[in-house]
Amino acid sequence: MPVSPKRMPFMGHMAELRRRLFIVVLVLGALAVGLYFVSDEIYNLLVAPAQNAIGTQGSFTFDVLEGMTNRFRLAVWAALVVGSPVIIYHALSFFVPALKPKERRWFLWTFFAAVVLFAAGVAFCYLLILEPSAQWLVEQNGETFELMLRASSMMQFAMWFMVGFGVAFEVPIVVFYLVYFEVVPYKTLRQNWRTVWVVIIIISAMITPDWSPVSMGALAGAMIGLFEGSMALVRVLLRKKIRAQKLELGED
Repeated sequence: MPVSPKRMPFMGHMAELRRRLFIVVLVLGALAVGLYFVSDEIYNLLVAPAQNAIGTQGSFTFDVLEGMTNRFRLAVWAALVVGSPVIIYHALSFFVPALKPKERRWFLWTFFAAVVLFAAGVAFCYLLILEPSAQWLVEQNGETFELMLRASSMMQFAMWFMVGFGVAFEVPIVVFYLVYFEVVPYKTLRQNWRTVWVVIIIISAMITPDWSPVSMGALAGAMIGLFEGSMALVRVLLRKKIRAQKLELGED
C-alpha cells in the first residue's frame, strides 16, 4: 500500500488506520506461522550468546502446554523482528497526511534510518550485551542458590533485551524531529545536555528488565553516544532551521 494521500477527513483516517493495522497483522501472522516450524533454530540462536553463562541450563519446561506456548512466543517475537520494516513503514505512512509537502521528502530517509537503527540496536544487544549481562545475573546466585532456568525465562530475558535495545536506538530520529518541528530548539537541547543524559539513564533503567549495571550502563552509554552523534548530524542537516531559531531568539 502506498503512503497516505495528502488530505483526508477524520473517518478516512480511521479507515486508513484499520487498513494498515490489518496489513501489519496479516503479515506478522503469516510470518509467525512460518517461523513456528523453525522455533528450535530460533531458540538456539537466541540463547547462544548467553550459553557460556548458563551452561546446559535454560531448556526446562514444567507444564504440558509450555512447549507449544514457548514455540508460539518465539515465532511471534521473530515475526516482530523480521517484520519490523513493515511495521515501521505503515506507522510512518499513517502520519504522512499531517505533514507539509516539503516535510514529506524526509519520509523515505526516516523509514530507512528507523529500520537500520532498530536492526543495529538488536545486533548490538545480541553481540555485545547478552553474554556479559547473563554472566552478571548468574553470578548473583553465589553459593547460596542453585540456578535452574526454565526455557520461558531465558527466552523472555533475551527477547526483551533485544527489542528494548532496538527501540532505544531510535534516539537519532527522535532528536531530529524534535528540532525539525521545533518542539525543542536545538540550542535548548545543546545547553541542557546534562538533563538529557539523566533522562537517558532513567529510560535505560526502565527499558532493561534486569536492572543490572552491565546492561543499564551499556544501553545508557549507547543512547548517549547516539544522542551526541545525532546532535552533530542535526547541526549539519538542519543548519538553516537552527540559524532561523537563533534569529527568532535575537541571537547572532
